[in-house]
Amino acid sequence: MGLRFSLLLSTALVASGCTVTPEPLDQKALAGIADDNMARVVSEQEPVSGSIDVYEAIARALKYNLDQRVELMQEAVNLQELNLAGYQGLPNLVLNSGYTGRDNVLASSSFSVLSGQQSLEPSTSSDKNILDSDITLSWNVLDFGLSYVRAKQAADKVLMQREARRKALNRIVEDVRTAYWRAVASEKLLSRLTSLQSKTRKAIADSRALASERQTSPVIAITYEVELLEIRREAQQIEGELRIARSQLAALMNVPPDSKFRLSGDRSGPGRPPLDVDSRKLIRIAMMNRPEVRDVAYRLRSNEQERDAALLEVLPGIDVFVGPNVSTNSFLYNDNWLGWGAQASWNLLRVFQYPQRKKLIDAQSALLDQRSLALTMAIMTQVHVSRARYVHARQELSTAGELKSARHRLLEQISASTTTEQTSEQTLIREEMNTIVADVRYDLAYANLQNAYANIYASIGLDAFPPVDVDRASVSQISAALRQTWVGRGDLGAVIAQADVVAPMPTASGPTVAATVSPPVRATKVSARLPGN
Repeated sequence: MGLRFSLLLSTALVASGCTVTPEPLDQKALAGIADDNMARVVSEQEPVSGSIDVYEAIARALKYNLDQRVELMQEAVNLQELNLAGYQGLPNLVLNSGYTGRDNVLASSSFSVLSGQQSLEPSTSSDKNILDSDITLSWNVLDFGLSYVRAKQAADKVLMQREARRKALNRIVEDVRTAYWRAVASEKLLSRLTSLQSKTRKAIADSRALASERQTSPVIAITYEVELLEIRREAQQIEGELRIARSQLAALMNVPPDSKFRLSGDRSGPGRPPLDVDSRKLIRIAMMNRPEVRDVAYRLRSNEQERDAALLEVLPGIDVFVGPNVSTNSFLYNDNWLGWGAQASWNLLRVFQYPQRKKLIDAQSALLDQRSLALTMAIMTQVHVSRARYVHARQELSTAGELKSARHRLLEQISASTTTEQTSEQTLIREEMNTIVADVRYDLAYANLQNAYANIYASIGLDAFPPVDVDRASVSQISAALRQTWVGRGDLGAVIAQADVVAPMPTASGPTVAATVSPPVRATKVSARLPGN
């Protein structure tokens, strides 16, 4: 009784000692994590020197942006899962070794079934202490078939993640183009507005003074003040929209938001998009290259492989094993031997589950098929909308350019009249404000044209970046390749050639950027949304 109580008490003490309670991180640990993350977030990057053009900005985003690094690491994880899945079909090789001991002899006797009397005196065929060892090689045929199917599904999962990375990379490129040109417009607006702030305040004060002194009509003075304030309000509204563009651009390039860098605003124009190509041919290109289409295709193929897996799980499993054995039991005539055998097992409940599981797989295939059709219609719409959007953006830029030119000519005339005192300084300031707004409107129209241009190629599934190993190449090398890619984008022959070429994406072990990556069309830029997103 005392021994039993002692065992129970010892067990309770051990169990209580294994109890785990939540331990939140203290302030010192949190500070260490914060300092480490802040030190590593922008480490090992080429420093920013000189002015940054749009191609260098995209190059820095492709090389250092952390969102795309996350996608790359996820691809690496999926690739390692694929490598692991390849080992699941191998036989099991298990080494067993065990020791048994006792304080007395393992002895036994026997009795006669007929007489009920003891027929043999107690005897033993085992030592008190025995060491047994064996190596068993076993192989389950059913597990091998299932592991092969799971490995193919893991391979499709890698391909799906590559398509996800394609979407992420192209989204980053498109975001950089948007943020860059808006940041350029913002810099121009802020620098010119700052120089006019004091003149504007002085002009409003002078107008009010003239009205109070009855030197001009109060209606004229107030009208002038209202016009000037409305122009300034319009400029400030644009400023509010553009002020965050620089911080967004810094984040995309993985540069600290408070970094001092200059933007060149170089407008080396790209080629003309293929607006005169048969739309059916462009749609075919899109259906072959868009990552959304490929993703659904991989999911369909993986779901069909699930049908094979479900059928294999219904079949009986056969386990074959063989291996050497050794024992230190001195009573054994043969203390080492080679053993082999086979065993069959069959889970009958899976036979009854199979029909319902097959229905589920069929339903998933039907869902993916309908998603593919809906995606096809969305892509067809996006191809047409992106081309119309580019034409409209080009017209807007032309109109904005004409207005900008007219405003500058008017400002020259008014400036000359002010010099000869034929026009008031207040009128000059008003026209200077109008000219600033016209310039910024032109810059925004140019940014919209750049985005519409990129959106055409995004809709048909062409790359937003060149086939460059971004990990090994320098920023200048990536930037030069980007410039060559985008300047040559108007080559219609290259576009048609892409129709029947599907290049593979890079593997996680060698993160190069492939040539037929297709960025998704942003929902804010086209009227049709992709199904299932």
